[in-house]
Amino acid sequence: MQPLTVSLIQTKTHWHDPQANRDMFEGLLKDVPAQSQLVLLPEMFSTGFTMCSAEVAESMTGATVSWLLQQAQNYGQVLCGSLVVVEQGKFYNRFVAAYPDGKLVHYDKRHRFRMAGEHEHYESGAEKIVFYVAGWRVCPMVCYDLRFPVWFRNCDDYDLLICVANWPKQRQVAWNTLLRARAIENQAYCAAVNIIGTDGNGTQYGGGSGVYGPDGRVLAELTETGGGQSAQVITQILDGNSLQLLRQSFPVWQDADNFQLNS
Repeated sequence: MQPLTVSLIQTKTHWHDPQANRDMFEGLLKDVPAQSQLVLLPEMFSTGFTMCSAEVAESMTGATVSWLLQQAQNYGQVLCGSLVVVEQGKFYNRFVAAYPDGKLVHYDKRHRFRMAGEHEHYESGAEKIVFYVAGWRVCPMVCYDLRFPVWFRNCDDYDLLICVANWPKQRQVAWNTLLRARAIENQAYCAAVNIIGTDGNGTQYGGGSGVYGPDGRVLAELTETGGGQSAQVITQILDGNSLQLLRQSFPVWQDADNFQLNS
């Protein structure tokens, strides 16, 4: 496997202001190294984590998805994040990956954050997906999904697990711990982006975006002291040969339990 270069953009977002967020991220994309192949924006990057789904939702042909496609084309990179999407009258917290050639793939958040009432305002996703970037198999999840390892169990179907989130500062320890656990148990790289600042609901976020090796090592991480409250871009090169060697020399996957999920 060839190396894969991944960049994460950690910043605060503008509450319910898609145009301001698109403008902000457009500026930050200029700081992403040209060699990056996959760029991660946070969960609901155009609005903040909101339950006002009917107020802010866009279609898959709306301004934000069109913007993702344009930026992917401009920079020659796969650009992804989640946004509020309406489809056939239903609302989704939808992860979208835009390719430079105009291709789109999407994943609807499976586990809705009950404590904020997300299950009352959004439909649940029904399908785990894997998409390809430079020969790497990439599996996306969205924020609260991180707490549910069964849904994302690696059955030799992905190499990189990615998470886009608005994960509150008060549960920062859980965030960093679960990211490392998902990497270890699935023998896969894990890259995750969170936001900083305070949103329109008064919820505080502490960042903690990072990249973790398949053995749980921290490859890159924005701590609160290191990241502060300023927007930052972190970039990490993932070594595919090391991943394959680990899986061959320490084949935990051969002893994994077989199971089937009920929808």
